[in-house]
Amino acid sequence: MINKIINSTSLILEVENGTDSKGATIYKKKTFSGIKTNATVDDVFAVAEAIKSILSKTTKGYYLNESSKLLNN
Repeated sequence: MINKIINSTSLILEVENGTDSKGATIYKKKTFSGIKTNATVDDVFAVAEAIKSILSKTTKGYYLNESSKLLNN
């Protein structure tokens, strides 16, 4: 049986970062590390929404990046 153990989790927000030469919006990614590995997706989404509410720039998307280890038991 293979088990997955989450080692670390980061929240990534795409944040508006100006426009290109054609006027299209450019986004950059801001990473927030140290998210608890047992945090629910609802809780992480709530944190993303809270961060979004204090940013002066538009956000496009939220991502959850997990680093895991696979163990063969």
